[in-house]
Amino acid sequence: MKQSRLMSLVESIANVAVGYGVAVVTQILIFPIFGLHTTLAQNLQMGLVFTGASIVRSFTLRRLFEALRVSATKPPLRTSGGSVPVRLPYRRNFGGAPGRDQASSR
Repeated sequence: MKQSRLMSLVESIANVAVGYGVAVVTQILIFPIFGLHTTLAQNLQMGLVFTGASIVRSFTLRRLFEALRVSATKPPLRTSGGSVPVRLPYRRNFGGAPGRDQASSR
């Protein structure tokens, strides 16, 4: 089943919202080990910057993979007698005479 753009965005935001909390807690625990001392407000602000970048990245990758999935299901290119490949329209047989498509069966 194909996922809509809106649901891709909702999924990405939910995923990153959980990641935001994990990132802030991780920063609070790990930064002092490396000698970085930041306030809670600074950790929250840095987390927001990374969260924005993560939302854009996640949404873009989701749409790219959806486009690849859809293009993989299209019929292959065929030549039309010349050397230039042409994508022929997809035809289905809906139980009518052999070779009839949906538009001509109406």
